[in-house]
Amino acid sequence: MTCIGIEIGGTKLQLVTGDERGRILNRERVQVDPAAGAESIRRHIASVLPRLVSESKAAGIGVGFGGPVAWRTGRICRSHHVEGWSEFDLKSWLQGLSGLPVRVDNDANVAALGEARHGAGVGRSPCFYVTLGSGVGGGLVVDGEIYHGAAPGEAEIGHVRLDRQGTIVEARCSGWAVDRRIREITRAEPQGLLAKLTAGMRRGEAARLGEAIAAGDASALRLLAETAADLAFGLSHVAHLFHPEVIVLGGGLSGLGEPLRKAVADALPGFLMEAFAPGPEVALAALREDAVPVGALVLAASGQSAGETRP
Repeated sequence: MTCIGIEIGGTKLQLVTGDERGRILNRERVQVDPAAGAESIRRHIASVLPRLVSESKAAGIGVGFGGPVAWRTGRICRSHHVEGWSEFDLKSWLQGLSGLPVRVDNDANVAALGEARHGAGVGRSPCFYVTLGSGVGGGLVVDGEIYHGAAPGEAEIGHVRLDRQGTIVEARCSGWAVDRRIREITRAEPQGLLAKLTAGMRRGEAARLGEAIAAGDASALRLLAETAADLAFGLSHVAHLFHPEVIVLGGGLSGLGEPLRKAVADALPGFLMEAFAPGPEVALAALREDAVPVGALVLAASGQSAGETRP
């Protein structure tokens, strides 16, 4: 069965064709200009989708959207990155363009589904996925299906509080939060390695953190340890409540790789009650940037398996 998967994010748009096993056969990818708004993204989808439908003979479409979604209806609640999505009926619009059944969900949920079915979570249930990007999102998959909870609940790990003053995981562990903390370090240590690596940068400094860690820079290692401890503390609530077999780290910051995974895995047991030791396995996303499009293919194929009909 051939399906179409769509990832709509704050920085990129991907449209892929593939099969129910999550294998991507063809891909269209463009960078998103947030200033151009949602209408620009919709124009690009409208210019590409009919051709993909015709060429692939797809049976359905799955979408991972970067923001809150009313997943039962396919209506977008809002985007925190791109204006023009609030209350947009994405499902009906895509069905009108394609003539195919469409399923829409939050991108972290869709990525969790991809990793659970075809990535680092294969054979493990529950599987919890956390994406560490411009924000922090999460998704929980139980027995191969996304767990949503009562509406409008989702696995919003980024908004879990780390203290009574209201500090949330996203404010400490997102890419932009790490960027901010690197800027603080470089102001305090203008001759340090992080200052040299990020000279002239006004955003995205976290992308250079891995080099400083690999070089053994003390400030970079301290920042890694602090970020991992904050994330592990937030994830300890997930472990206590849902007891996942595996926690999968994805998103841009997960590009730090093994140093981040190990630091989180080492910190997590210290926040767990003794009966739950050693806690869930902590793994890096196996699908990396393909987690959402692969999950979207699975979402589309799952709709066909459930007997959803053409609009």
